[in-house]
Amino acid sequence: MSYQAPVKDMLFVMKELAGIEAVATLPEFEDAGYDTAAAVLEECAKLNEGVIAPLNWTGDQQPSWFKDGKVTTTPGFKEAFKEFAQGGWQGLHHPADFGGQGLPKLIHAACIEMINSANLAFALCPLLTDGAIEALLTAGSDEHKTRYLPKMIDGSWTGTMNLTEPQAGSDLAAVRTRAEPQPDGTYKLFGTKIFITYGEHDMAENIIHLTLARVVGAPEGVKGISLFIVPKFMTDDSGAIGARNDVHCVSIEHKLGIKASPTAVLQFGDNGGAVGYLVGQENRGLEYMFIMMNAARFAVGVQGIAVAERSYQHAVAYARDRVQSRPVDGSLPAAGAIIHHPDVRRMLMTMRAYTEGCRALALVSAAAYDAAHGHPDAEVRKQNQAFYEFMVPLIKGYSTEMSLEVTSLGVQVHGGMGYIEETGAAQYYRDAKILTIYEGTTAIQANDLVGRKTGRDGGTTAKAIAAQIEITEEALASRSSAAAQSFARKLKAARLAFIDVVEFVAAQGRSSPNAVYAGSVPYLMLAGNLMAGWQMGRALIAAEDAINEGEEVAFMTAKANTARFYAEHILAKVPGLRDSIVEGADSACGMALESF
Repeated sequence: MSYQAPVKDMLFVMKELAGIEAVATLPEFEDAGYDTAAAVLEECAKLNEGVIAPLNWTGDQQPSWFKDGKVTTTPGFKEAFKEFAQGGWQGLHHPADFGGQGLPKLIHAACIEMINSANLAFALCPLLTDGAIEALLTAGSDEHKTRYLPKMIDGSWTGTMNLTEPQAGSDLAAVRTRAEPQPDGTYKLFGTKIFITYGEHDMAENIIHLTLARVVGAPEGVKGISLFIVPKFMTDDSGAIGARNDVHCVSIEHKLGIKASPTAVLQFGDNGGAVGYLVGQENRGLEYMFIMMNAARFAVGVQGIAVAERSYQHAVAYARDRVQSRPVDGSLPAAGAIIHHPDVRRMLMTMRAYTEGCRALALVSAAAYDAAHGHPDAEVRKQNQAFYEFMVPLIKGYSTEMSLEVTSLGVQVHGGMGYIEETGAAQYYRDAKILTIYEGTTAIQANDLVGRKTGRDGGTTAKAIAAQIEITEEALASRSSAAAQSFARKLKAARLAFIDVVEFVAAQGRSSPNAVYAGSVPYLMLAGNLMAGWQMGRALIAAEDAINEGEEVAFMTAKANTARFYAEHILAKVPGLRDSIVEGADSACGMALESF
């Protein structure tokens, strides 16, 4: 089934919720208003609909393969990546000083949704490269930036993130890759890294591995980890490719989903040591790597939205075509398309509402990132930074968990045919599962939400956001429509439940950590549900106003219907989550370990 980029919905969110015209008042973004966004999104849609999306099924059926130390990607990937790079898409939001286009994250976020909807496995290569670029922009030396960034931004070279080792998954304190200082100021690295996305491939001239390692004699634990640039090929000052570095792919994984993305096992130092260049200072590697990880976590949340959108489109197309049974209301004289059946419509509405709510949350947060980095007022920057940082674990955790529900519903809409690979519905379900795992599992996102984002400031940031939600709640309550009145009630109940949980987490986090962390993932899901619901409440207001003005009535009516559905079927779940978090710790942790 072909993919159609949801450009109209993206532009609606940018204009009505994310405030793109306000973003365009920030220094360096003066030419990046609504008209620019519309033009960029239309071009991005053409590339993804016409070039990248058709390779999605091919990649699942003909994955990348490994032979004699080399990885060959899916037929068509190399050519598509060349077109992607030549179009300047890798450098869309990176600085013009290094060859990028310097556009806001708000526009870039919509574009990365498109490429991930088109082809999740393909999109992982530019996603990891973006993260590597961000890390070097922040922590790299001037020499590093000059040597590596232009080639990465123009797509000639790609980047990877090398954290995980066989004995060190989420516990990075256990990293054992060794770095030995050399007289010339370089280091020699020895060790094994696993789960390296696009760690080896044939789509670019060079691969720049950002690698965590422990310098000989460094402290144990996370305080002794450093970050290194380890290029696949050595380069001179002009960027010319030289000798092969001593880092080699020894195998790639066979996976449940994202099969076209080569997930490599990399061996460093089998032939004398891989040459590495220290990024920043020794023993601060984890700090630098988190720059890359935070960029990637936001992007993975957008991946969840993207695969949900693709699954929804696929399910709608099937539901329109599949004829089965007469509608229960007798509206057709004989069997009709299953989209007439109430439960099918409920499933489709659930898929649509989740996807649109999470898209709105991600784009509003992207605009906050832009303000946090570009607003001239320091206090405004601080407020937006706090807002964005609070949202990242929600975007990553909630959007990816919801993608599992949406893609599962996509299979369900197809019935038995959804379980048959030929329909394509199952691929989205399989692809989505990794999103809740890599770049920090949902539990790790929840730990971040509890410890860093709520406990650290005693819930101050969370309560400030709740105060903003209350303003929307009051605006909805003041309107006369049944949809707005219903939404106001559900939003108030959800907000009060959220405040209860925030107070519970802030008060009990240190004295009763097991009680709090037993409910950490439910807290993340509650908060993500509320934040996406808040944006849908704002969308309802904007849609009703547009309908009253006679603008885009069909689109706005659908938006209003979707928003009301979110309130009555998804946001309505929040109070129950509150009860399980605040009152359910004893049952979660009460059983003796030997009884499991």
